[in-house]
Amino acid sequence: MLKNPKMKCFFSTFVMKMKTKQREIELLAPARDADIAIEAILHGADAVYMGPESHGARAAAGNSTEDIARVAAFAHQFGARVYATVNTLVYDEEIQRVENLIADLYSAGVDALIVQDLGILRMNIPPISLHASTQCDLRTPEKAKFLENMGFSQLVMARELSLKEIADIHNTVPQTPLEAFVHGALCVSYSGRCQVSQCLKGRSANRGECAQICRLPFNLLDGDGNVLEKNKHLLSLRDYDASGHVEEQLEAGVSSLKIEGRLKDCSYVKNVVAYYRQALDKVISAHPDKYVRASYGVSEHTFEPNLLKSFNRSFTTYFLTERNPKNGVEMASLRTPKSLGEPIGTVLCTSGKTVRISTTAKISNGDGLSFFGQDGEYVGFRVNRVEGSDLILKDVISIQAGTPIFRTYDKAFDDLLRGQSASRKVKIDARMWWANDLLNLQLSDERGNRVVKSVSCQKPEMSKTDQGPRQTQAIGKLGGTIYRLDKAEVVGELFIPLPVLGQLRRDAVGLLERAQRITFIRPLRLPEQRDALCFSKNLTYYDNVANHLAKELYKDHGAEIVEPALECEMPEGNPTVMHTRYCIRRELGACKKLKGGRRLPEKLLLQTGDNVFEVHCDCGRCEMRITLKN
Repeated sequence: MLKNPKMKCFFSTFVMKMKTKQREIELLAPARDADIAIEAILHGADAVYMGPESHGARAAAGNSTEDIARVAAFAHQFGARVYATVNTLVYDEEIQRVENLIADLYSAGVDALIVQDLGILRMNIPPISLHASTQCDLRTPEKAKFLENMGFSQLVMARELSLKEIADIHNTVPQTPLEAFVHGALCVSYSGRCQVSQCLKGRSANRGECAQICRLPFNLLDGDGNVLEKNKHLLSLRDYDASGHVEEQLEAGVSSLKIEGRLKDCSYVKNVVAYYRQALDKVISAHPDKYVRASYGVSEHTFEPNLLKSFNRSFTTYFLTERNPKNGVEMASLRTPKSLGEPIGTVLCTSGKTVRISTTAKISNGDGLSFFGQDGEYVGFRVNRVEGSDLILKDVISIQAGTPIFRTYDKAFDDLLRGQSASRKVKIDARMWWANDLLNLQLSDERGNRVVKSVSCQKPEMSKTDQGPRQTQAIGKLGGTIYRLDKAEVVGELFIPLPVLGQLRRDAVGLLERAQRITFIRPLRLPEQRDALCFSKNLTYYDNVANHLAKELYKDHGAEIVEPALECEMPEGNPTVMHTRYCIRRELGACKKLKGGRRLPEKLLLQTGDNVFEVHCDCGRCEMRITLKN
């Protein structure tokens, strides 16, 4: 008989990730707010990055410390991480404020800060791990080595790098995880090297206030003002999609695959995270000797992810694979910075408010469709009603037969994403036994935790029937928790009342959650190597030095000339406002290295509204610089 219980409990941890050659691989997701962050984790993210109340490079995506703490508590259950983006320039008068902000983020459970301003390294802050933001303009092995020496424990690389360039950086800093973008919007300028918004609007991209001037339509002019290309989005890039090169990126040395989109909605994050989770799991499963996932728990989705069903300006792999002057980077045909969605067919005929299209897609009432008119204008419309193969619209629109149709809003798919579309469960094994007047339940999980809960009792009565299935079912009732029973070893020959089994399970699960909270370890900041040399002796306004702490750091490491950031002091002359690897000549088939290609005048100008820019192509470096015309 069971006595009125006197409970005993024990917990311990055991190492699951052995010290092998396996490299931890992280899927890093964006989050505009706490709810989206939690959904990203449920859908398979190993880490999320989100902005705090200030000094994040997306000023419109700030979050309270309390909300970030809520995300951290949820994420840490799965061994997932939370990174806060304190990745803008910091002015001298803001240093105390930023120090207080970082202290609050550390107390909230944040695992690392993503930073641009190296002055933060000299601030009075807790020992929180630091990641170098893409705003640090990391494009060379020398820059990577310097940032590693400064104590950064993860390096976010420039979006423009090829697989070979990534591999060269990895070979230089093999012990430091490299983070690379795999999906989302692209900036036409090197990150951290775009001052056009500051110069024209007083809104600094390095302060999270980019006016997105590159998304505007431009005229391309020759030196005499003649129009060569009219009203085209010549600086607006397609979105990045490296999903077809996940394995190659890991082979090149990438350890953290980053999705862009801290301004995107929840449906976008759910869909894109789920897609890359599946792609990444395939690679990890195929190479268990080389890679291991960075967090725990299995995510199950109620939908089949599809990148084309979320916002996209059509896709490019940018410079990831080797390019030549013939094929450019597949962006010259971009005609709108708006979402194109998925191509679904072509128009057969129209009659009044009725449009008939040739498609294999299932169209629903409320779907959003779009097309390009004969004049190049991008037109969107909503399907009011579907009748067989006919689409009935609210208004009459003019569409020519043969016009390609895109679906920018799939209502049925979006309805799936708006509901509960994923769950994530940590696998546990259970073992129950009776010994020495104790009924014991041991739970061990994939995170490396093991707990034992015991209740004092006399030996239960022997059962005439096998109690194993009944006991396993009782232990496996884990609804409302993050756990899922994987294996169970029970005492089927003994009769144990269900209330006792239920209480024993609940108490053991409570211990398991406590064990995870106690044993979860956040990484600490790495030390600054005081004898490390700066990557350059002469720093310009492009190196974004905005406070005395950053200036002192660079000087301490061998920099002789340190210009202030353009946001602090306008340089003399006519400064470069955009520095890009993207080249208009190459995109228009007029690369000077291409024989038989289009010929463009030596002097090129870009015009949008009243603003005129000069285009300078550095063919030796395959780069482009844009300056304001005097």
